[in-house]
Amino acid sequence: MNITKFLNRVYFAPRLKEIEQYTDHSGELQQRVLQRLVRMAVNTEWGKKYDYASIRTYEDFRKRLPIQTYEEVKPYVTRLRAGEQNLLWPSEIRWFAKSSGTTNDKSKFLPVSKESLHDTHYQGGKDAVAIYLGQNPESRFFSGKGLILGGSHAPNLNTNHSLVGDLSAILIENINPLVNFVRVPGKRTALMEHFEPKIEAIANETIHANVSNLSGVPSWMLVLIKHILEKTGKQSLEEIWPNLEVFFHGGVAFTPYREQYKDVIRSSKMHYVETYNASEGYFGTQNDPDDPAMLLMIDYGVFYEFIPLEDVGKTTPRAYCLEEVELDKNYAMVISTSAGLWRYMIGDTVKFTSKNPYKFVITGRTKHFINAFGEELIVDNAEKGLSRACAETGARVIDYSAAPVFMDKHAKCRHQWLIEFAQMPDSLENFAKILDDTLKEVNSDYEAKRQNNLALQPLEIIVARNNLFHDWLDSKGKLGGQHKIPRLSNTREYIEEMLKLNK
Repeated sequence: MNITKFLNRVYFAPRLKEIEQYTDHSGELQQRVLQRLVRMAVNTEWGKKYDYASIRTYEDFRKRLPIQTYEEVKPYVTRLRAGEQNLLWPSEIRWFAKSSGTTNDKSKFLPVSKESLHDTHYQGGKDAVAIYLGQNPESRFFSGKGLILGGSHAPNLNTNHSLVGDLSAILIENINPLVNFVRVPGKRTALMEHFEPKIEAIANETIHANVSNLSGVPSWMLVLIKHILEKTGKQSLEEIWPNLEVFFHGGVAFTPYREQYKDVIRSSKMHYVETYNASEGYFGTQNDPDDPAMLLMIDYGVFYEFIPLEDVGKTTPRAYCLEEVELDKNYAMVISTSAGLWRYMIGDTVKFTSKNPYKFVITGRTKHFINAFGEELIVDNAEKGLSRACAETGARVIDYSAAPVFMDKHAKCRHQWLIEFAQMPDSLENFAKILDDTLKEVNSDYEAKRQNNLALQPLEIIVARNNLFHDWLDSKGKLGGQHKIPRLSNTREYIEEMLKLNK
């Protein structure tokens, strides 16, 4: 008997019926979420401060509560980490996800409640599987094990039974024990602190396992895969795991890694599913292999609002609920969650591609862009430019970061790109031109600033040495987990650090 078909029929398929409600009942589902969150937090310190007992409508909620960033939430988090409770959410907060949404030295610690674990993060994982099985009825997903590549955690201050660490580690630590029968590596190995010995331990533990599915961040999973191939002398991963069929990935854009994965996983039957599971919550799952947009998961413990990108940074920015958004417009995402984050701007920007149901793509970060000269370059632009440049020159990019050069000795301004290649382009000059031309096509502001080289000179590419970005993350103690390279920066802080290591 195919155990996967049995589990799909009795456990996963019924959930797809509920997800189908997203198409016609999105507003109603989101309003139910908001009402439930407000009702549960009515007697918390936060709920009393904003008189949650009298909130009846979304308009009440929108008018009464300010938009929050981490700086406003931090005093509450500090008290929660010290052991106080019932501040933002009624249930006990014992776990704190150390956010990798920024790569500077100042970490963010996001509260994780038992409700958010189950009604958001774990529900997202189950739904990703449900959607995948619905698309692949002949799957043998549960005939093998899932390799989950996560981070680590540590005790939180001196508070009993309280942990702080990567979200992935918190999820592994608290997962239903039954799941451990269908996942590898073991918990002790999965939660090892230091990345490089962890990779070795995971390789040793999984080489002879029957792995059918992978979950993790593309950049770090690729490091593991290459180590396993090197260790075994094999050319492709399906030689080691013949039943491997799907990789659930998230954390960073998959575009720069797609061709590299084709090199190490050559099976035409391999599937790739993008997911959006951030420290703050699980927000989206790709539900069509031919469409890169993700389905917004709207019946979890998350209420969504969206601020137009041009309003970010204003004293009182206007936020819109889901039913008010427009297609093809960049928004900063704002969430209220069952972990006690209220109207919290997470720092990611998204663009909706569909309303029936609501589907979106991640376009960047509110802090990861280049707008030094009015060009408003975002990560989505960069990914499209690099993808075309790679396709037309045979190049393959491992990692990259870009920043403005405000004025050189000739009083000229430009963008400087630091790129580590897995495969060099046939012509670096041609690669740069295609990248530049594509950025003009997808961004009219960039095109205007590049007009006749008046405001912006042609972009400059510096080839990074092997492992430069790995070494930069290592120097900051940020190997593994969900840590990522800042793709675009409006200052030269990061790129100058990288350039010093590029020797």
